[in-house]
Amino acid sequence: MPHDHLRVLAHPLRLRILSLLTGTALSAAEAARELGETQANVSYHIRRLHDAGLLEVAEEVHIRGGRAKRYRHQPESGQRLTTRAPGEEKLLTKAIANELLRRADSRADRRPASLTDAELWVDPELWARLLKKATALSEELHAAARPPRTPGTVRVSASVALFELAADEHG
Repeated sequence: MPHDHLRVLAHPLRLRILSLLTGTALSAAEAARELGETQANVSYHIRRLHDAGLLEVAEEVHIRGGRAKRYRHQPESGQRLTTRAPGEEKLLTKAIANELLRRADSRADRRPASLTDAELWVDPELWARLLKKATALSEELHAAARPPRTPGTVRVSASVALFELAADEHG
């Protein structure tokens, strides 16, 4: 499988690994503990993400007489991914939707939130401006990510999916 396919992201655990490794560099064992998964499973998915260029080795550390690589996700690495096979973008969208459903089960009660769903017709200039704002918001969130349970932080969910729709049979 070519490394630039979106299919590598279309697995729920890989999305969780990328989110986790945005705020900190962790080894497969450390990530497995944080995610409640086996080290073998997390190691496999980390290798796939690393091979696709979505994770970088941030450091190598000595742990209990051995060496462990700690990986980190640089969100801008996703810009290198392209889709070539039909249906890959749909697989990724489905994985993101499923991840949103998983996170929704952990939503804090009575805390401020924003949830919007819309299919609209808007002016192209407005669309371009809002798309830039959403991209900037996503970049700011990724840049602000901290290691899990850092004092003074809150755990949040952020899924942004904005795209222009193809004309339908009436348009």
